[in-house]
Amino acid sequence: MKKPILLFLIGIGIAIVISGCVSLIGDSYNSPPQEEFWHGPEQMYPDQYERSLPSNVASQFDSNGEMIYYTGYNEEGQLIPTIGGPHWLYVHGGSCASCHGVSGRGGVPIMMGADISSDIRYSTLTAEAEEGVASGHDEHPAYTDETIKTAIRYGIEPDGEELDYTMPRWDMSDNDLEDLIDYLKTL
Repeated sequence: MKKPILLFLIGIGIAIVISGCVSLIGDSYNSPPQEEFWHGPEQMYPDQYERSLPSNVASQFDSNGEMIYYTGYNEEGQLIPTIGGPHWLYVHGGSCASCHGVSGRGGVPIMMGADISSDIRYSTLTAEAEEGVASGHDEHPAYTDETIKTAIRYGIEPDGEELDYTMPRWDMSDNDLEDLIDYLKTL
């Protein structure tokens, strides 16, 4: 007589545990993120926001824009945070040159991926397509300084289309962005 009651109680206990687990899983999938549980990139990758460049490195570059292009740091020695892009960027750091090359011409596969980087020289980005001649961006209008800023910060092309997520979205100050565009004009 005691054995059936014991089995019944064990069965009820298992049912309660299972329903509790299903309830927890259901809540986490169906509920919007709550503020105390949401972690932005600065919480997910705190080391990216705390890294700084040794002070002697800044003196090796002719401008803030050049330093950003080659290192991903600004002249104040602060790492410019990113969202998206290749995972190695968060782990090891990186810069424009990491994908687009020293010359800005791109054309090589992104490390640990299959995407081919674009030519980001200012002359190429802003060139109008001539009749019968490809400008390097046949699928959208030529870039302007403002649309270059939008592409760097938000990953949006001049025609409003989203750039591939391999292109990081750089959380860059207005001054740093201006300096970077000035440097792109020299490539």
